[in-house]
Amino acid sequence: MNTPAEHLGSTHLLDVGGMEPPEPMVRILEAIDTLGPDERLRVLIDRDPIPLYRVLQRYGYQHRTTPQADQRYEVLIWLVPDAASA
Repeated sequence: MNTPAEHLGSTHLLDVGGMEPPEPMVRILEAIDTLGPDERLRVLIDRDPIPLYRVLQRYGYQHRTTPQADQRYEVLIWLVPDAASA
């Protein structure tokens, strides 16, 4: 089943591995602020960024988190157009 994120344009990579909180959250929020409507952000991070999920939801973003074999997490983030204008 395809998700909206799979139909978007370019994907930007942000690796925040090795950073201590709150630096990963700061970098992620700065990066999503620059995303266009058809772009997404692929984040590589050392821990499951649970506090980030509520912030993303509040600002109209969706995410998909996938644990990686190297014990890190990949978080794919994209803007939901209808949610952003609500």
